[in-house]
Amino acid sequence: MNTELVLKTGPYRTTYVGTEIIRQSTKEEWENYGEILRRVDEAKQWAIGDWLVDGKRHYGDGLYKQAENLLGIGYNELARFKRIAEQFEIRQRCLNLSYAHHYEVASLKRIEEKEDGTLELSEQTDTEKIQKFLSDAEKENISVRELREKVRKYKEEQREYIRLANEPEKYTVIYADPPWQYTSGDQHTDTTQETVIGDHYPSMSLQEIRMVPVNKMAAIDCVLFLWVTSPLLEESFEIIRAWGFKYKTSMVWDKIAHNVGNFVSVRHEFLLICIKGQPPRVSTLVDSVYQEERTEHSKKPIYFRNLIDELYPNGKRIELFARGELPENWDKWGNE
Repeated sequence: MNTELVLKTGPYRTTYVGTEIIRQSTKEEWENYGEILRRVDEAKQWAIGDWLVDGKRHYGDGLYKQAENLLGIGYNELARFKRIAEQFEIRQRCLNLSYAHHYEVASLKRIEEKEDGTLELSEQTDTEKIQKFLSDAEKENISVRELREKVRKYKEEQREYIRLANEPEKYTVIYADPPWQYTSGDQHTDTTQETVIGDHYPSMSLQEIRMVPVNKMAAIDCVLFLWVTSPLLEESFEIIRAWGFKYKTSMVWDKIAHNVGNFVSVRHEFLLICIKGQPPRVSTLVDSVYQEERTEHSKKPIYFRNLIDELYPNGKRIELFARGELPENWDKWGNE
């Protein structure tokens, strides 16, 4: 085997053991050689992938184990190199885009219709869409990060298109303020508190709240905003699981004015944010704490519903246990 690897341009000559400086470089020559070295690293990823494709074709048995020993690269990385190289023939690779650009678009799939008439993402890659993304990225000089964001948004649009076709009447946003029941004699309340709460609206037991058919209302990809007071925080997770959601994070409404309580004077309430499936990610991060003095019993600030509309502008939305009139774009369910 030839033991000399030579990469030479301008004042630089690189071999297996390093880069020799032949003469003083200009700033432009220095920058150009850095770009060459970057592209060499990317070329290596393509080259290893092509090498693995050829090896699998002719010498398949034990291919990855041999490659791991030769290159010192783990199985998962090797498998990725091979998969991307197989997916993009050399004529489909964009010279002016990085390997990472190709990797970001490689997972795009077609939408297909199943036998029962519903839609789903197929296992078949969407070659035309992939080439369109790469072509646009090349023309517009899009960075890998920008391309990743465009691909993410496109996938969300695909999921929403499929959901609307398969579940046109289901909700992607659910906003719930259950009439939690406080039990006399335990840490949650006392007789006076229970009477005050009961005077405003009939409460529901945990079992009754659990049985609300939220899982039948919710779309495959759905976000739930659930109000709960501090004493019932632990119990609320039973409801979240029963409704088919996973807890993600929370917001706090600081009511400013103090309230009743056994251990502390409670002036806040939690708005738990939970998801089912893969609802769209929000593009704007908002403060998790909001201050507004409470008014009439149980009435929540309009700020939160407006915020939900801002963060999740698309899809059907419903408020459970709604009290009062709602905007036209909201449905409501429950005893007012």
